[in-house]
Amino acid sequence: MTQIFDEVGKSFAVTVLSATPSKITQVKTITRDGYKAHQIGFGEKKEKNINKALTGHLKGEKFAHMKEYRLDERDTEMNVGDVIDSSIFKEGEKVTVTAISKGRGFQGVVKRHGFGGGRRSHGQKHSEREPGSIGGGARAGGRVAKGMRMAGRMGNDRVTFKNLKIMKILPETNEILIMGAVPGRRGTLVEIKSK
Repeated sequence: MTQIFDEVGKSFAVTVLSATPSKITQVKTITRDGYKAHQIGFGEKKEKNINKALTGHLKGEKFAHMKEYRLDERDTEMNVGDVIDSSIFKEGEKVTVTAISKGRGFQGVVKRHGFGGGRRSHGQKHSEREPGSIGGGARAGGRVAKGMRMAGRMGNDRVTFKNLKIMKILPETNEILIMGAVPGRRGTLVEIKSK
């Protein structure tokens, strides 16, 4: 993240995303495949790490990531080999950003669910961050009810942020500056969709 300034000097926190061009690798049609979709290749991978089936499918290209997007009536048709870059977006446009959030490992209920923990008084010794009762016998029939909020693995989930504004597009460096934070750590693959 960084910050940029507008013409009157107001600062905005932005996330800088690298939007290197991606390419259409396959077009799926209703007659042949039963649905309409575009398959997109992105990034680069060593040739030795791509199997022969994928090498034949990509016709010599070495993409690190492949993703398929279903099309509806309002989407424009594209052909195999067409390049998609940052020019499809406009400054000031609202977009939806999806990525895998940072993994935080095994966390307790205070951090994971925002529990208050136990009281610090009246002889309580080690209950500051404990979950307390989970309502055993009566309510749940002598078992732990499904969906009970407890300690466990946190983060590393697919997260979507909606209505993020594109502040600036830098075509010379293939970068998009989006207002605010986006999910994921540095180097995470991020998906940007127009509304």
